[in-house]
Amino acid sequence: MPDWVSVIILGCLEGITEFLPVSSTGHLLLAEHWLGHKSDMFNVVIQIGAVLAVVLVFARRVGELLTGWAKPEVRDYAFKLAAAFLITAVGGLLLKKMDVRLPKDPEPVAWATLIGGVAFLAIEVLLKDRPASEKVTWTVALVMGWAQLIAAVFPGASRSGATILMALALGLGRPAAVEFSFLLGIPTLLAAGAKETYDAMTDGTPHEPWNMIVLGLVVSAITAFISVKWLVGFIRNHTFIPFGWYRIAMGALILLLLR
Repeated sequence: MPDWVSVIILGCLEGITEFLPVSSTGHLLLAEHWLGHKSDMFNVVIQIGAVLAVVLVFARRVGELLTGWAKPEVRDYAFKLAAAFLITAVGGLLLKKMDVRLPKDPEPVAWATLIGGVAFLAIEVLLKDRPASEKVTWTVALVMGWAQLIAAVFPGASRSGATILMALALGLGRPAAVEFSFLLGIPTLLAAGAKETYDAMTDGTPHEPWNMIVLGLVVSAITAFISVKWLVGFIRNHTFIPFGWYRIAMGALILLLLR
């Protein structure tokens, strides 16, 4: 298979799955089973492409958070985002200093994907008739920060999946949970991407040609823009149950392929 074809496939997968609560790690793991492993540089750059797409989708909201500090509600929301981000950032640095090794074997990734699917089904059943709030409280914001950190330790759990699950469990409505999770992902993934890009460039590890890396970034950004726009509209009138079943099927498929 030509390199540019595999780059387009992986860029599409990253763009579609990075912000959907389905675990981009699980999908890329499955794809690389057939397409071959890509460099850390490539994986980081296509992730950044997905983040840039979210900035575009939420451009008005991001602009408001950057320039609307005169409004108390904007300031309050921005502080909550900052606090949630700091939990993840500080926790991540501590884990790095403690030399905590993340699982790289496909099996735990598959189990995390599957268990996350079961959790989504359970949450939707438990909260079916419970009224939801559209206000992000400090409790919700801080718990989402911790959920994001936990997802970083367990690849396959899904950053967006873990944060949205915790928000729903604490009574936040689906649209509000999605928005806060996605906005929280912008500084989190950009900071992680910047550090990983620096590490990849300084350690001299070989990577794909730059034209292939740029192609992956562009494809990831375009597909992420489409998938995020779709999810924001979809979740206004639907539940996360389809994502729960999808995660269960994906986790089971990976486990089956490992046998």
